[in-house]
Amino acid sequence: QVRPIESGGGSVQTGGSLRLSCVVSGYPESTKCMAWFRQVPGRGREGVAALSADGYTGFYGASAKGRFTISQDKDKNTVDLEMSDLQSEDTAVYYCAARIRCYNVSPPLSADNYDHWGQGTQVTVSS
Repeated sequence: QVRPIESGGGSVQTGGSLRLSCVVSGYPESTKCMAWFRQVPGRGREGVAALSADGYTGFYGASAKGRFTISQDKDKNTVDLEMSDLQSEDTAVYYCAARIRCYNVSPPLSADNYDHWGQGTQVTVSS
C-alpha cells in the first residue's frame, strides 16, 4: 500500500523554523511527484510547495515564496519542507501528497493531481 508518512511537525514561536519530512511507504521508486499542502478548519487545502519529478525544481504557493524550501533527500528517500520565518497564519495541518508513476503534474499545486495523501502533521506558530 502506497502511503506518504509525514514527520517533523510541532510548535514554534513566531519567526522560528521547522523542517517537515515525508517518506512514501510502499513505493521506493523515484518516479513520483510530491507536494506539500496545508489546511485549517473550515478552509480547503492550500498548495504550499511541490517538487518536480526530477527533484530539481520547486514550485511554491504565494504564502510560501521566499520563506519555505522544498527539497529531496535521495539518501533518505524523503521530500522535505524547510520552513522559516514562521507566522501565526502558517498554523495548519500540513499534508504530504504523492502521485506515483509520475513524470510531471500540471498545475503542480492542484490537490486534484495527487492520489496518495498522508495523515497530516500539525504545525502551530504562536507568539
